[in-house]
Amino acid sequence: MVNIGRIPEKWAALTPRADAVVDTTVGRRTSWAELDERVRRLANGLRGPRPDGLALQRGDRVAVLAKNSTEFQEIYFAAGRAGLVVQPLNWRLGVAELARIVADGGPRAIVVAGEWAELGRELATLVDVEHWLSCGPDGDGSYEDLLAASSDDEPADSAAVGDDDPFFILYTGGTTGASKGALHTHRSASFGMLNQTVAERIVPSDVYMLTGQMYHIPVVLSMNYLRHGCPLVLMNFEATRALEIIEAERVSAFLGITTMLNWMMAVPGFSGYDIASLRNIQYGGGPMPSAVVKNALQAFPCTLIQGYGQTEGTTMCFLSQEDHHAAVNGIHPERLQSCGREGFVTSVRIVDVDGRPVPTDGATVGQIVVRSEANMAGYWHRPDLTADTLRDGWMWTGDLATWDSDRYVFIVDRAKDMIISGGENIYSVQVEEAVNHHPAVLECAVIGVPDEVWGESVKAFVVLKPGTSATEADIVDTARAHLASYQKPRSVEFVAALPKAPTGKILKRDLRAPYWGEQGRSV
Repeated sequence: MVNIGRIPEKWAALTPRADAVVDTTVGRRTSWAELDERVRRLANGLRGPRPDGLALQRGDRVAVLAKNSTEFQEIYFAAGRAGLVVQPLNWRLGVAELARIVADGGPRAIVVAGEWAELGRELATLVDVEHWLSCGPDGDGSYEDLLAASSDDEPADSAAVGDDDPFFILYTGGTTGASKGALHTHRSASFGMLNQTVAERIVPSDVYMLTGQMYHIPVVLSMNYLRHGCPLVLMNFEATRALEIIEAERVSAFLGITTMLNWMMAVPGFSGYDIASLRNIQYGGGPMPSAVVKNALQAFPCTLIQGYGQTEGTTMCFLSQEDHHAAVNGIHPERLQSCGREGFVTSVRIVDVDGRPVPTDGATVGQIVVRSEANMAGYWHRPDLTADTLRDGWMWTGDLATWDSDRYVFIVDRAKDMIISGGENIYSVQVEEAVNHHPAVLECAVIGVPDEVWGESVKAFVVLKPGTSATEADIVDTARAHLASYQKPRSVEFVAALPKAPTGKILKRDLRAPYWGEQGRSV
């Protein structure tokens, strides 16, 4: 039986004094022996009878409002060990949306980091939660008090917990609407880890840096390295700091989105940082322009892989290290625009509306469907959405794609992001790829806006690299050189930043809202 919460137990026995978690945000190093003891104490404190414990019952939810921290990782392992369910909260959300998510998950306990104490107090006026704990340097000490008062014996239920027991509820990024709680089990998390192990080719000497936040799916990737006995280095991303940490901690692997890699490469004196320890970088969170991929392969002394995934299915497709090397050397260069092929424990198909596979001709568009033990168990408290998404063992992703004769998957759009102009289907991803050929473009997003003649016209939102400039005509001309005339942007708006979900995915519904809010377009 797989219980993710027992990962520290193994490595506390094998390498008790080795680093398990290096929390650079507070300068704290935690050994495997210390982590395992704290996990046991926390598990007993959460489940233990009053007055020393919170007396939570198996299956109860524990919410967490915190940035990346050692305590956050402890909660994941302790809850898993004790048969509880972690409900991470996105601190970037407003208090009203947080309250909606808390009410949806119904946790009996919430752990709030000291830096979010005020937000926690506001939240407490809107939701009825039995137990509140505070952790971190600015906390009130209640988290540490609970650990100190609790036994370090193995939690009573741990041997009976695992496999299909619920482990965590991760709320989707909300790229197409209100966020939903994707429920994962110990089994689904474990199979997601297996996919990653094969794709990333994890080795015992790895050191993993978590650049994303622990309230979303990258936490599965970081826990996978811990599962292999590798130290986890925590940070809250800032480009210069990331380079400093790679150098100091000899980081060998991390997951980054396009913007992260661009900002790191733009750091003054980039070439002066010792980042030779890097073995592999995985990128995701949306397609990366080919030009950025080529720049990254030249700038970073390691291999690259792309992972395509969702909160609901962890990571599902991979563009391998060899695919990248071949593409930049002129062998199937078009595959840099692909998200690769199905992962080790995943089956992927591109199907029509009736669920029949479309031709592997690289041209016929269908929806990506996925069958895998790594898929979520379902949406929390949403049997209607679960039934619509999980059909006959296949998860319908809502992503539109083509696939070629070797079954490489090319995402062309979200189903709701496709633009129809003058009766022609225009896929925003293809337009974004073309716009990104301009050397001044840091990132861009393309949407359809109302047009009295064509129904919709193509509009590009562009963020420029620091110290560069470009005009609307420059962007349109660059796109025109790589697209059919009807696909090019008809308007360009330069912005300081793009709205993003916690995953790094761009929230196109926020960009569309000013144009379609009164006309009821589905966003």
